[in-house]
Amino acid sequence: MQITVSGLPGSGTTTLSRLLSEFYDLELVSSGEIFRKMAKDRGMSLAEFGALAEKNPTIDLEIDKNQKAILHSRDGIILESRLAGHMAEGRPNVLKIWIKAPMLTRVRRIQRREKSISFDEELAKTTEREKSEALRYKNYYGIDITDLSIYDIVIDSEKWNQYQTLDILKVAIDSLVGPE
Repeated sequence: MQITVSGLPGSGTTTLSRLLSEFYDLELVSSGEIFRKMAKDRGMSLAEFGALAEKNPTIDLEIDKNQKAILHSRDGIILESRLAGHMAEGRPNVLKIWIKAPMLTRVRRIQRREKSISFDEELAKTTEREKSEALRYKNYYGIDITDLSIYDIVIDSEKWNQYQTLDILKVAIDSLVGPE
């Protein structure tokens, strides 16, 4: 089984990917965690590292190349990243999930997670980060990140908590592959 989980910052992709990974006993590969670690290793904020990635395409291209290689090399994984669904394009039997939530909800979640300063500052940082990422995706691959037509499932994580969302996804997954 191969599952991709994508969504904008603060939508809950990492949380849901971890829960799915534990429930189905699948390896989790999180490109968001890799990107955050790369930023931290360089002593940079996500916004600063995103700006660097805008100027230095090798950062994103290397992460994305790695995602494609993972999807082509092994089964039994959950790949979590903004572009994971796109990296799986053309691959049969990959379930592509997009988790969405309104901007203000996502910013509140990021603010809580990052223990950041003020809501307005986090809103500005998140807005800038998303613009930076959308520009890079468009420039590198011609991808419009707002086009959700490639996804098999699109679910709003504001409507249900992570466990309710997990339950919805389990029903969908089990109907495709059968319960483990």
